[in-house]
Amino acid sequence: TIGTDHIDLDYLAKRQIAFANAPGSNATSAAEYTLSAILYFAQQQSITLAGLKVGVVGYGNVGSRVVARLKALGVDIYIYDPPRAEQYQDVDYCTWDDICDCDVISAHVPLTREGAYPTLHMFNQAFFATIKPGALFINTARGKAVDEAALLSRLEQGKVIHLILDVWDHEPHINRTLLAKSLISTPHIAGYAYDGKLRGTQMIYRAACDVLGHSPSWSMADVLGHDKTQLVLSSQDDRQQQVTELVKQAYDITLDSNRLRQIQQMDSAAAGKHFDMLRKEYPMRREFSHYQVDVSGQPDAVTSLLSQLEFNLIDSNAL
Repeated sequence: TIGTDHIDLDYLAKRQIAFANAPGSNATSAAEYTLSAILYFAQQQSITLAGLKVGVVGYGNVGSRVVARLKALGVDIYIYDPPRAEQYQDVDYCTWDDICDCDVISAHVPLTREGAYPTLHMFNQAFFATIKPGALFINTARGKAVDEAALLSRLEQGKVIHLILDVWDHEPHINRTLLAKSLISTPHIAGYAYDGKLRGTQMIYRAACDVLGHSPSWSMADVLGHDKTQLVLSSQDDRQQQVTELVKQAYDITLDSNRLRQIQQMDSAAAGKHFDMLRKEYPMRREFSHYQVDVSGQPDAVTSLLSQLEFNLIDSNAL
């Protein structure tokens, strides 16, 4: 659906075989996963988000959405994307040294092996040796963007690095030592919200219609409908805790992590099958926009924050 690093595009073009992917279709889902991950980490470590230095590596469909959501929470954002920085001046791009000095570093890059800025093993021995002790590293991009041997080497030397990993080298046969050392481990499902799957289906379907000369007659709106699920916003004064609890109601990232950790008791063959099964039989998960939150009596700051996180808001006092 998204990436093309596993597709021989030149071959398809030579054989005149039509190809389409769906970039951005699951970007909101992946961004919400990342937000859930950071909120979970902050809760576990008793960290205040305001003023936290977060480095976002890759400012494409997912990275830009992550930035928008984190800005709403008051974190200090550092954006690293040299290829984009050479083309646009849309944001203040930072240096690699700035990224390495962040409290949280989140990867949102495609897998590239050539060019001026290849991402294959861009998170390497030098990177893991440089980042500050106690930092959180999140990877929802591509497993091969990380040199897993270098990462394990640093961990085995006693350097404290918190890890939230959704993608792995050698999937579905992932490194179980790295799995055990991760705060959160999931089976490449960051973008697996139902809405994103339907969005990707719609994009591919419309591309097929274009190739075949047909008028589209199906839309994801036909499937989703208009029903919303009600969430309960706590009345406590701590805004960060309010948001953390609300996001957990919409998506509890620990459930996906616990399901993957079951492979620790399996042999290699069974573990690989379990990893694939978790992806193929992924439970229903919806994006935040599916959820309705009553913000009656809430201050404008809370309403604005939840709106920027794309929850569906109502004011029962105004009905």
